[in-house]
Amino acid sequence: MSEPGDGRTRDVRVYKTLRTAHLERALALTPADILYQESRYDFDEELVAEVRPQQAGDLRSAWLVARNGYEIVEINEPAAIDCVRRSAAVLAALLLSDLVRRRRTRIVAYAIGNVDPRTLPRPTAWWPRLGRRLDLILARWIWLRLDRVVFGTEAARQLYGTVFGIAGRRSLRWTTIEALPAVCDCLLDGEKTPGRVLFLGDLSARKGFDSVLAAWATVRHHSPDAVLTVVGRGALLDDAYAAARADSRVRVIADPPRDVVHAELRRASVVVLPSRRQAAWREQVGLPIVEGLAHGCTVVTTDETGIADWLRRNGHGVIPAVSVGDLLASVITEAAARPLDARAVCASLPRQDSRLEADSWMFAREVIAAGSADKSGDRR
Repeated sequence: MSEPGDGRTRDVRVYKTLRTAHLERALALTPADILYQESRYDFDEELVAEVRPQQAGDLRSAWLVARNGYEIVEINEPAAIDCVRRSAAVLAALLLSDLVRRRRTRIVAYAIGNVDPRTLPRPTAWWPRLGRRLDLILARWIWLRLDRVVFGTEAARQLYGTVFGIAGRRSLRWTTIEALPAVCDCLLDGEKTPGRVLFLGDLSARKGFDSVLAAWATVRHHSPDAVLTVVGRGALLDDAYAAARADSRVRVIADPPRDVVHAELRRASVVVLPSRRQAAWREQVGLPIVEGLAHGCTVVTTDETGIADWLRRNGHGVIPAVSVGDLLASVITEAAARPLDARAVCASLPRQDSRLEADSWMFAREVIAAGSADKSGDRR
């Protein structure tokens, strides 16, 4: 990745949070600079050295984008309410820059938000409450400034149609490309282990890890060959270690490198992620779900994920979030005993990773027809 504005890239991605998945994807996406404010715990320093993103606050990001004269700028989606001030600063700077240059920079976004920002818990103090109102105003302004949007889930498209309005945006070009991965290349070297259940990612209540531990005693009773592998880290890591000490069929691998993660995904027959809403948070898609599919795994999750309908249609286990306590053990047991054939899971996936397809659509130089007139990118 070049330094921002050195003339070798015409586009830029401005994110609030950057994680390893973004870095991995950046190597295959349309070449663009990356500006970010903060990183996730799963930040691969080797990938950082290869991709060379630049960390910058809101005002510096706005200044860099305006100064460097990019042609296309990707920003966080408007429904990501905690990102709107950063995006608004960038867009305001671009308005001035475009005025001076007598041009119009194209603004694009990838949208998977599935929570109405108007329904988020309201602050009680007057100053934060005023800030929330400002954020909602900025979110709508950002939406009106967007030129192209790719919806990664049908839930996101419905949200934006209801909350922000799509039909009246004649200048907006949009499409829906279901947030599905392509088959991971490393799967060619792996074989599934029957009964291997994998929990991957943040060991937290919102990701349902406590529910997995609560269900495990029932699962192991009905599935004598089942093994639970826990990969990740988080607030409930000590609970994971306690479960492993009490049960030899529970394995814990805390925050391993990516090659170990891929190895465990190759072995696993089932990936479980029973996410549930907490305060302002709701599972949008779920990276463990995406990675599980890419490795031919059967997925057990809740209806919180934006691709719940697709998972149901393709035979995966989708549980109503309100029924996790009652149904999770039986659904994991069934999936561990009779997982989907890994080849069938892989065959259900697109040949090209959907995020790469979405990126190509957003950053394409040719004219793409408006959403209602062009369904070539849709997977519904």
